[in-house]
Amino acid sequence: MNLKKYLVRALHRLQKGPGYTYKELLVWYCDNTNTHGPKRIIKEGPKKKLIWFFLTLLFASLVFWQWGILINTYLSYNVTSSLSIGFKTMKFPAVTVCNANPFKYSEVKPLLKELDRLIEAALERILQPSAGNSSENLSPPLDLELWNQIPLVLIDEHDKDNPVILDIFETNQTAVGNETAMDNKTKEKKYKLAVKLCSHQGSDNCTYRNFSSAAQAVTEWYILQSTSILSKVPLHERIRMGYQAEDMILACLYGAEPCNYKNFTQIYHPDHGNCYIFNWGMDEEALNSSNPGAEFGLKLILDISQQDYIPYLSSAAGARLMLHQQKSFPFLKDQGIYAMAGTETSIGVLVDELERMGYPYSDCTMNGSDVPVKNLYSQYNTSYSIQACLRSCFQNHMVEICGCGHYMFPLPEGVTYCNNQDNPGWAYCYSSLRSSIKPRQICIDSCKETCNDTQYKMTISMADWPSEASEDWIFHILSYERDMSTNVTLDRNGIIKLNIYFQEYNYRTISESAATTIVWLLSSLGGQFGFWMGGSVLCLIEFGEIIIDSLWITIINVIGWCKGLKQRRARARYPDAPPTVSELVEAHTNLGFQHEAPGAVPGARALPPEPGTPPPNYDSLRVQPLDAPSPDSDTE
Repeated sequence: MNLKKYLVRALHRLQKGPGYTYKELLVWYCDNTNTHGPKRIIKEGPKKKLIWFFLTLLFASLVFWQWGILINTYLSYNVTSSLSIGFKTMKFPAVTVCNANPFKYSEVKPLLKELDRLIEAALERILQPSAGNSSENLSPPLDLELWNQIPLVLIDEHDKDNPVILDIFETNQTAVGNETAMDNKTKEKKYKLAVKLCSHQGSDNCTYRNFSSAAQAVTEWYILQSTSILSKVPLHERIRMGYQAEDMILACLYGAEPCNYKNFTQIYHPDHGNCYIFNWGMDEEALNSSNPGAEFGLKLILDISQQDYIPYLSSAAGARLMLHQQKSFPFLKDQGIYAMAGTETSIGVLVDELERMGYPYSDCTMNGSDVPVKNLYSQYNTSYSIQACLRSCFQNHMVEICGCGHYMFPLPEGVTYCNNQDNPGWAYCYSSLRSSIKPRQICIDSCKETCNDTQYKMTISMADWPSEASEDWIFHILSYERDMSTNVTLDRNGIIKLNIYFQEYNYRTISESAATTIVWLLSSLGGQFGFWMGGSVLCLIEFGEIIIDSLWITIINVIGWCKGLKQRRARARYPDAPPTVSELVEAHTNLGFQHEAPGAVPGARALPPEPGTPPPNYDSLRVQPLDAPSPDSDTE
């Protein structure tokens, strides 16, 4: 049986009815489907048939339109947030405390001596321009080479199109973009103080960072200059110049258990120097809070030694503290709070737990392993956070563009910190990079939030401490315990008391869940199909069946077309009618009589065949007509 007949019979057995053409198949589907509408198209009169065809087409279009909306909604992967409140014993947070001043001025003063002399002379010329250049007679003379690396300038912007730049320590007056000396006319005009940053010393490629207040300009200038100086100091020296735990932590009590500075872990923070972390959980198990309330929290008394602050570097006095998770790095500049000297600061804590759904619902990460930015804070063995990622990304850009790393962030391997001697244009490069939008956007796009996070909400209250009635005996006791001296070595300007505790054991969990699920999608698709067409899943299977049958008929037609093409090619090759059997026998006989054996006389008759020679097989020469059936084919 040939292939076409086999496929036709197979199609007949599959659909249990006629349907060897597309029209027959379509009529058969409309007559047998369970979907409302198609039956009416073939059974109604001409006018109703047209109406039902239009209605069926309209509602089918509405179904597909609604399906597209539902599928698009599902693929958007929206989430819903739910809030639940629980009650349980909780781990006490890690508490990081630092001094607002990173170094003792008595220890770091030799390194900053020339810097202090420069800023004092500059302030003298700014505040008293008519008193003469008394700073020129200073002995020893000022280190103007240090000043010229990152100078402070005055900008006269009365003429916006042609501002005048005044360099504080220069004597010649020039035009726009150049520096001119300060003279007696400066007191008659209002100038803005700015930091001049150049790509390299003596270059015309410069930018000016303007400030609305001279206090801000002086602080920014001093930070840039001191950063260059301190970046060349080894880490162990910077730790030695900072505040030590035994000097800073005077008293400690956790619940009913006494503690001391040995219960704190020391880390070096570029912004605040030596910082100390209680209950970090690195070397031992994290502590649980036995009960809520101030009596079961952490109580600290700190000495910040305000009299030893660096005058131009730290304009705020107090302690900087932060509550965070165990084994996470404290980013005090972003999330820390200040505790004021001479006060008792009480901090009540509430806990919020955030649970985000991962991909594809949100672009969060579990541990940072799928983030393309190398975490430079991993050297502290801390967990991933988006703050660590953003700073690591910025430092990588700094190294790539400026050729050195910024002092405030950890260094990649094989890179050194920026300083004025080795990298003269680092401040200009850093300022340009910090104000540029593209690198920041790259970092924001590269870094991801953590999927699970714990946030500590704080309620802060303060009171004067100690009171005037009790300060005498309290300062005597604390001075004796610290210095073993009967003299009072502490005062209200350097003492801080902290109380940190859970307000209650209720915690809030904010969790995300999928707004649309596969069950929602299937039920919505079925609801729309049933409402507009009165259909179900079986109707979809019927529609799939007619598609398969259509493909089957297409295959049959293609096979028939190929066979017809083959026959047409054969007819084109042999345009005459094929010879009959009698004509073939006569032609063979004539050929036998005309054959001459070798050596025979020309014109002689051929000899008859020798005895025993079989007669020729004429059947093998028979030519069958093209339309004749094959003898090996099955008969119907």
